[in-house]
Amino acid sequence: METAVPQSITLETLRERLAHGLVIPAHPLALTAERRLDERRQRALTRYYVAAGAGGLAVGVHTTQFAIRQAGLYRTVLELAADVSREAVEPAVLVAGISGLTAQAVAEAQAAVELGYDAGLVSLADFRGADDDVLINHCRAIAAVIPVFGFYLQSAVGGRVLDYGFWRRFAEIEAVVAIKVAPFNRYQTLDVMRAVAASGRDDEIALYTGNDDTIVFDLISEFRLNGRALGFAGGLLGQWAVGTRQAVSLLETAKGWRAAGSMPKEAMMLASEVTDTNAALFDSANGFAGCIAGIHEILRRRGLLAGTWCLDPAEGLSPGQFDEIERVHSAYPHLHDDVFVAEHLDEWLR
Repeated sequence: METAVPQSITLETLRERLAHGLVIPAHPLALTAERRLDERRQRALTRYYVAAGAGGLAVGVHTTQFAIRQAGLYRTVLELAADVSREAVEPAVLVAGISGLTAQAVAEAQAAVELGYDAGLVSLADFRGADDDVLINHCRAIAAVIPVFGFYLQSAVGGRVLDYGFWRRFAEIEAVVAIKVAPFNRYQTLDVMRAVAASGRDDEIALYTGNDDTIVFDLISEFRLNGRALGFAGGLLGQWAVGTRQAVSLLETAKGWRAAGSMPKEAMMLASEVTDTNAALFDSANGFAGCIAGIHEILRRRGLLAGTWCLDPAEGLSPGQFDEIERVHSAYPHLHDDVFVAEHLDEWLR
């Protein structure tokens, strides 16, 4: 049975927009020094993403901090982003992070639908020892409530291995509209691509990169599998929570390169610059321990956040990460939105 469709967009239109290719930032959480929700700055962040041209927003995901659930902020944070998104002429595609075991995940999906969200990004991190039957039944339960955005999360930040067999069955779920591929592993990335190609549903299931170490190459690559040509339509990325306007430009440029079937020298240089920037922001040198705080640091420098605080007081920048962020910020000014944010900050903070 097909899923119920949120009021804000039809399922057909949702598939069309996702297939066109969108920049979808993973939305951070704005906190005060007391580690309470800063609603003014939370709204300002959403206004920044909308003004920068992001076609979607992912809220309640890893970058938003999974601990918003324990803090009782899940529904509030989703509602704030939805309210601000509706200020735009064309509201962003809203993707809600869905986590936990089935009862919790279905409840989160129901809350997301009530708030006008268009799809649910499903984390399977809580099913470490479960077999594929359990995982597929869980995803089907969510798909009965909201269109599903699959998620292959890298193990370094809590994900689990999901093999070709899982993704082949997952692709058969009627309400699956997209998959975020983020295992940071080419073999596992190809498992997803092969599965979608074998399903014959590559015209219905959009592929989005979350592979922070190979963003540009993902966006310009074409995969020929099972006699079908597949590619990444866009990205759903924590890195795109900063430099969002530049990310919109990058995606359009990458689409042009792929359409032309060429990989100019500029593409190879840009790929290295984006990966180097990500290494600093996401703290790859320390197993990604400072990945959320690294995003916060850039937003703090631009005045969108008041500080780098996370819900967990123990979570912050790693030793040496501040200097690394300073290095890439100076080295690659064309990847940052400093001028754009400065011109509009007061407006967004209203």
